[in-house]
Amino acid sequence: MYKYFPHTEEDLQAMLSLVGVDSIDALYAQLPEQVRFRGDYQLPLSMSEMEVRQLFQQLGAQNQQLTCFAGAGVYDHYTPAVIPQLLSRSEFLTSYTPYQAEISQGTLHYIFEYQSMMAELTGMDISNASMYDGSTAAAEAMMMAVAAGKKQNRFLVSETVDPKVVDVMKTYAHFHGIELEMIPAKDGVTDLTTLTSQPSSLTGVAGVMVQQPNKLGIVEDYTGFADAIHAAKGLFVVSAVAADLAVLKTPAEWGADIAVGDGQSLGIPMQWGGPYVGYMCCTEKLIRKMPGRIVGKTLDNRGQRAFVLTLQAREQHIRRQKATSNICSNQSLMALWVTVYMSLMGRQGLKEAAELSYAGAHYLCDELLKTGRFRLVYDKPFFNEFYVEYDGDADALYQRFLDAGLLGGVRQGNGFIFAVTEKRTKEEIDRLVSLIPSTPTNSL
Repeated sequence: MYKYFPHTEEDLQAMLSLVGVDSIDALYAQLPEQVRFRGDYQLPLSMSEMEVRQLFQQLGAQNQQLTCFAGAGVYDHYTPAVIPQLLSRSEFLTSYTPYQAEISQGTLHYIFEYQSMMAELTGMDISNASMYDGSTAAAEAMMMAVAAGKKQNRFLVSETVDPKVVDVMKTYAHFHGIELEMIPAKDGVTDLTTLTSQPSSLTGVAGVMVQQPNKLGIVEDYTGFADAIHAAKGLFVVSAVAADLAVLKTPAEWGADIAVGDGQSLGIPMQWGGPYVGYMCCTEKLIRKMPGRIVGKTLDNRGQRAFVLTLQAREQHIRRQKATSNICSNQSLMALWVTVYMSLMGRQGLKEAAELSYAGAHYLCDELLKTGRFRLVYDKPFFNEFYVEYDGDADALYQRFLDAGLLGGVRQGNGFIFAVTEKRTKEEIDRLVSLIPSTPTNSL
């Protein structure tokens, strides 16, 4: 009757008796004393609803709201107000995995639309019904390539891939016995000659991953990569910022076998690091190596359209050692978020947002160079993110930005990686530039 009440003393004694001890202290006796908590929990007294709201308002007021010029994989894009309103509906917010198709048609429908949109955005044949985030999607793509390559156990990653993503891949590789190796960069981009100079360079390589735009914001030219990798029987994996694909060449156009990345740029707020949604798309021949779920469309016995889980290559459905993933509950709520975003924005809206981001970043870069205190580290094409060095105290300048309410890029060396999205106005950009101390000459 009181299923939400904590255990009674009788419950505790029954459980302790079952495991063969007579007290809680005896249960935890093997724990070192220095890690055991002996104080009282600092739980507040009961509050009224109004008092609780006031408390959280006071806590929220301690956050410093900054105008964001930082990126490095997370971007401050516009979120249409209708999205959180729709997703807060209980049938979306509290729904679980759609195991029973006959009562999950709404969930299956929007996942199907998500897959369709992501496949079109990347140019690939197939999209799954989503991953946790871009980093784990990249790691799963690595394991997918190794599974497809059978005896090929090496996987190569460009040095221009986001190091946060690489760290996650290293963890997965370590526990799956995969040899993860880095492809060196040259002048800020992946060095193709590393793959083609020696016949043995791609021997035993299951796959190669690159990033577009790369970790420095540079738009790389991947001409020839797919041919070299495919000639060695490997798979070509392209990790891309989802929103940028509205105007950039798609992974499919580069000859990719697998496309992965984070969908955060498709209208998901930065929200202190998550939750986000990873996407994974691939060619049709790899469909049975793909982790997660794939929703398909069919007809029921009355000839009406129906949606079903077409593929569920997961550990509770098949032999555990043959499963392609141990993901137990996909990020369908966040997949719905980006589905609604793409539906509202449409092709033209996505393109316009990307073009505004591009224009804003190039305007900021030009204005920084005009100050005479910055130089573009690599003279390469960039999209909405770029790396510049500063001739003064970069830490002091970064703090100056913070004091003025600006998150002034991501610190890199003695410079900054700045990112601009469609949300940044000319006035905000000019304000950032105005904070840079003047100097008579460029000492770089």
